[in-house]
Amino acid sequence: MKILMLTPYLPYPPASGGQIRTYNLLKYLSRNNEITLISLYKNKNTKKDASYLKSFCKKIYLCKRAEKPWQIGNILKSIFSLLPFLIVRNYSSEAKKEIKELLEKENFDVIHAETFYIMPHIPETKIPILLVEQTIEYQVYQHFVSTMPIFIRAFFFLDILKLKFWETYYWKKATLVSSVSQQDKLMIKRRVLNINPVIIPNGAGDEMFVDSLVKKNLEKPSILFVGNFYWLQNVEAASYLINRLFPRIKDKIKDVLLIIAGQNALDKIKYNGNGGIKIIDIPQNDSNLVKKLYHEATLFIAPIFGPGGTRLKILAAMASGLPVIATKIGVEGLKTEDKKHVLIAKTTEEFVRQTEVVLKDKNLYDTLRKNSYQLAKSEFSWESISKQLEIVYKNIINSHENRH
Repeated sequence: MKILMLTPYLPYPPASGGQIRTYNLLKYLSRNNEITLISLYKNKNTKKDASYLKSFCKKIYLCKRAEKPWQIGNILKSIFSLLPFLIVRNYSSEAKKEIKELLEKENFDVIHAETFYIMPHIPETKIPILLVEQTIEYQVYQHFVSTMPIFIRAFFFLDILKLKFWETYYWKKATLVSSVSQQDKLMIKRRVLNINPVIIPNGAGDEMFVDSLVKKNLEKPSILFVGNFYWLQNVEAASYLINRLFPRIKDKIKDVLLIIAGQNALDKIKYNGNGGIKIIDIPQNDSNLVKKLYHEATLFIAPIFGPGGTRLKILAAMASGLPVIATKIGVEGLKTEDKKHVLIAKTTEEFVRQTEVVLKDKNLYDTLRKNSYQLAKSEFSWESISKQLEIVYKNIINSHENRH
């Protein structure tokens, strides 16, 4: 198949969740398909990273968008137009022109659009479009705004209404919509009754799977949380761990270490210097450090309270043989069962109790890591996910041809 893939970022380095997803899909889809990639970029330093994707793509086009989102032009356009800020900040006139010219001179079998806010760049076309939603942006922004001071929420409330409208509008424009979890699929179906999305889940990177589940030292455990701290949900989780959970966990388990790691960690995470906590900045392209942190840790705790998508960080923990304690929303879409694959906690008391239980019960510890590892291996490898995606492509192509 000839695939035109559109992304709002260059999928290299595989640093954020979206980049990891697209990078791995490109890696496996390129084995049997011809891919032309159009990606937006913010600054010229990104261009050198495109060379890492040349083996996966027939052609790569990089199109400039605003380097800094909070430019006065973007803000004014968002205020005085019907477009939400998310579309305005990710719009590229260069991309719109490039896509139009490509569609006029080349024949593609399918267009793969990652995120609804890349859709405004696509002209009217007879080529079937698969719109892949990594998260329901309306929900994410609504959660973000709810954390703001009440006197500035009104401005953002209007933007959320616009975001909800255009998100729904582009779902209807696509030939087919894909979500990454059952929960997101149901949300889309509730918003647009005649849409029936398919699920193309996220996966765990090949490099994260350990060869065997080696013995861990439960007497001196290290608790890990990894995230991209440009995202509110990850900052919330890290603050919760540092300020509310870890002091109480340390009262129960003396020789315990908490590691908070990720992009922008040192800038975003407020930490007063109490003992037993390490904050580690992970450079964008340092996958070896990510792998080392996961493979050396004892336990992964994810107090995620914000909605959206599936959690690559938790899939990485499962592939690394780490037991996971998380909120219910944190493991949505991962097919996990409480006390079989993970431990679910709602309150601070439950997180502390579950941590103490799993670190003192070796049988439970081994059961959780074995079951979650096997689940990640069977259901969330990128190779199997890319095969599911190829089937979806073929189905919409055949359906489109039958209608015409």
